[in-house]
This record gives sequence, structure tokens and C-alpha cells, in this order.
Amino acid sequence: MKIRIKFSKQGYMKFVGHLDIMRYFQKAMRRSNINIRYSEGFSPHQIMSFAAPLGVGITSNGEYLDIEVTDSPQSASSKDMTDRLNQAMVEEIRILSCRMLPDSSKNAMSIVCAADYTLEFSAGSQPEDLDDFFSRLKEFFGRDQILITKKTKKGQREMDLKPLIYRLERQNHSVFMQVSTGSTDNIKPEMVMEAFYQAQQWEYPKFAFRVQREEVYGQDKAGNRIPLEEFGEDIE
Repeated sequence: MKIRIKFSKQGYMKFVGHLDIMRYFQKAMRRSNINIRYSEGFSPHQIMSFAAPLGVGITSNGEYLDIEVTDSPQSASSKDMTDRLNQAMVEEIRILSCRMLPDSSKNAMSIVCAADYTLEFSAGSQPEDLDDFFSRLKEFFGRDQILITKKTKKGQREMDLKPLIYRLERQNHSVFMQVSTGSTDNIKPEMVMEAFYQAQQWEYPKFAFRVQREEVYGQDKAGNRIPLEEFGEDIE
């Protein structure tokens, strides 16, 4: 049985890197008595796959990992699995849902296509005129092209960010954006804001924003972007 787990990551856990988070969840599975499947061979390991691992220093309300368990759907409900895992978690990581996936479903990592982010100004980085700032941001997003120079393994190349930014708008005193995410076109929110500051001929201060990921999306057969959670269903 395939299970998709959604969790939040807050507080000091934002400074823990992906490999350590993976090891943490492996131990949590054992402490929670989750009957997770292991690979075969001389060095068995838990079958576990994370969707779009989060960068260090970023909090999140919408992280995902897929696991496979040996239980039948009748032996453990979504609520029971969520409660057991939360009992083994530190306060800064909360399991939000555990949902069963169809047997034919692809793992979360392979279908990720977009993510939502909220960016709050760090102390001392908020502009004096917020209305002017967000008016300029709206104009920036309305441009036909947003060209940047991106460093690659082979050097540098010019690329157009505009087709990869799906939403860019004001939310109270924060910036909200939805951008392309995945193995092909993975856009970091800091890259978008740095391009905006450069377009205004402003200096982009280090650590200008506190970044939080809100949701991660996959693409369904019709080409629609839907939260990864909605590919599964609750186990009653």
C-alpha cells in the first residue's frame, strides 16, 4: 500500500538539511511502529521518497514524502497513522495527513511541477513605501519577459523567468508567489526577488526575506496543477 504523508517544518528544524531529515523520518517510522516496506538485497533500506526537498533555512506548511507499507487498508486508518507519527515527532515537525495512493500512482518527486511560497520582509528590510513596492512588483510581473543570467555547470546562460512564474502578488505585507518546481525547471523564490530588485536598480540585501513554502503541486492527466495531497484519499 502506498501512502503519501504531508508534514510541516517550522522553528529550528528549518536549519536541518535534507539528508538529516530523511534519517530522522527513518527513525520516526520505527518508533511509530509503521510497517514500512524495505528494499531487497544485501543492504535493505526503507522505501521512502521525498518531493522537492526543502532548502536549509526555509520553513514549510506543505512538505511531502511517499512510503510503502505492508498493512492492508483495513488495518490502520489515516488518523491512526497520523497520530502515531506525531507522537514520535518533535514539535517543529507536524504530520498533517496520511493518505492512500492508487497502486499505479507515480511517486511525488516525479510529478512535482509547482510550489507556493510566502516571503515576509526580514527585520530592517521592509521598504518605507509598501504601496510603491508592490505597485512596482505588479508591473514587473506584467512584463512580457523577465530575463536573468543563470549559472550552470557549463557556464552561464540567459533564461526567461516569466513562463515559470505562475503567480506573483501582494498578500497583506508579504509577497506570495507560485513558481515552477521540479527536476527540469526549479525556480527558487529568492531568484525571482533578486531579478525584481535588479530590474528596479536596487541593491538586493542578503537575507531580505523569510521564506516559507505553503504547498507543492503535481500535474494530473488533464495537465492541471493540484496539491500532492489530493492525489490520495483518506483511509477510514
